[in-house]
Amino acid sequence: MLFVYNPKAGKAQIRNKLADILDIFAGEGYEIMVHPTQKQGDAQAVVEQRDEAYDLVACSGGDGTLDEVVTGMIKSGFTTPIGYIPAGSTNDFGGSLVLPKNMLRAAEVVATGQDFPCDIGAFNEDIFVYIAAFGLFTEVSYETDQEIKNVLGHMAYILEGMRSLSNVRSYPMRVTYDDNVIEDDFIFGMITNSASVGGFKGITGKKVKLDDGVFEVTLIKRPNNPVELNNIMVSLLNRNIDTNSMYSFRTAKVVLEAQEEVAWTLDGEFGGNHSKVVIENLNKAIQIRVPG
Repeated sequence: MLFVYNPKAGKAQIRNKLADILDIFAGEGYEIMVHPTQKQGDAQAVVEQRDEAYDLVACSGGDGTLDEVVTGMIKSGFTTPIGYIPAGSTNDFGGSLVLPKNMLRAAEVVATGQDFPCDIGAFNEDIFVYIAAFGLFTEVSYETDQEIKNVLGHMAYILEGMRSLSNVRSYPMRVTYDDNVIEDDFIFGMITNSASVGGFKGITGKKVKLDDGVFEVTLIKRPNNPVELNNIMVSLLNRNIDTNSMYSFRTAKVVLEAQEEVAWTLDGEFGGNHSKVVIENLNKAIQIRVPG
């Protein structure tokens, strides 16, 4: 087993659990190579350059760490089952997979669980695990300092988001999917394969499946006044799709073209500035360990 972990994720809680986690792995007969990440991009590089002899690649950290591991896996050209011990601030994808929040129980799932064939996303030349997004709130996740995330958790995102509300930008876009074309002005958009976003369950739609070959897409139109903006927020928090203020659909491929470069976030990390993005669902492209 190759075990990659982020020692700073989620209040650095793995430091007190590492020996017990390794003991669980060894107890199931695994020979373990351990790599604590040193910097951003480290997990991707280690997994991309791994030896084909590994039977399992396990990781522990936030969704960003998992994103790097999956990206490294795809770019390596060959796949190995992935085990995930969530240890970040929100862990949306871990929740979608019904992974235990207790790290030792999650380690047991990694060692003894079953492999689930899961969809992931291709974003131009990049990869994302469960969400690609732009606009309102998206800069919050990667601009919020790690130490603030550790202390405040979900509240870090909410507080930073509230600070951003007074300066809402919109992006004129042309959106193409299947045989449909949408042209509108958007303040926010997300292409997801997850049952929750930012810790909010059900916000991406109902009956979300992680292996159905399609994404859930939500695009929010520019509101005309503060009242409309407030109504949009209420609709999202109540898990309601307000068709007057947003578009919601499922698709395997979507192309978004903007008049200017737009900043994107992939799994909570900065995904670059793009005027055109092509997003495709890679159906069942990875195997990830889930409870048996």
